Amino acid sequence: MSYFSNSEELYEYLGGVFRKAAATEVGPKLATADIDLQIYYSDPDARVLIKMHGDNIEVLDGEENEDADVKLFMPADIGDKYWRGEYNLAVGLAKGHVKAKGPVNKILKLVPLTKPVFPMYREMVKSKDAAAA
Repeated sequence: MSYFSNSEELYEYLGGVFRKAAATEVGPKLATADIDLQIYYSDPDARVLIKMHGDNIEVLDGEENEDADVKLFMPADIGDKYWRGEYNLAVGLAKGHVKAKGPVNKILKLVPLTKPVFPMYREMVKSKDAAAA
């Protein structure tokens, strides 16, 4: 069973983590990537478009940009594990658990910048985890 019960919950957390990052000093650093990142999740099915340009991050839940610079495809549970700091994205890409289209090197450059967001995400899901326990 998936960690997220529906797409609305996925948007709250996996989209929300980017919104939370945007409100911190991490946001402008991520925005320097100057890309549109489209993430397609499965189980539950959802899509999140993250526009990183200038010093701004815009998160669009349920939106799609077919011309996004980079597209990632993954189960929602992998997204959850990544933001908890428990999943190595580079290994996931190499093993095919996460699929990508576009210049993957742009995403891999962002990975180290996301580490300060991990504690924020763990705090975001703390009450969800407690309710499930």
